[in-house]
Amino acid sequence: MITPEIEKFLAGKNFAYFATLMKDGSPHVAPTWIDYDGKMILINTAAGRVKENNVKHDKRVAISVSDNSNPYEMITIRGTVKEITDKDADEHVDKLAKRYLGLDKYPFRNPTEKRIILKILPEKVFHQKPPK
Repeated sequence: MITPEIEKFLAGKNFAYFATLMKDGSPHVAPTWIDYDGKMILINTAAGRVKENNVKHDKRVAISVSDNSNPYEMITIRGTVKEITDKDADEHVDKLAKRYLGLDKYPFRNPTEKRIILKILPEKVFHQKPPK
């Protein structure tokens, strides 16, 4: 499902829009950085945020990513959160800060927060390429 072309797209500086479901069934969408480990889509967030709370009660999610240099190229992914972990989450957010901001450390960290990674198994992937 995740082709090498899509994997390269996910490794770029492209922002993702991460959709989860609130307890009342209404959607919640948040822009976020994204990563891919060869099997799972990775979303790094702080514990206790809306994203984590929503996926604890409904693990189904959707992600939309458009190319920052050409928004007519985009990917949509539907999947299921298979794991929520704090293992290596601090190092992971620093890695994302390097990719997205060119900084060695994540600069927006709150000293009281605990970083976590949502690991999402892609189940349906659509890649739209721009017209030629």
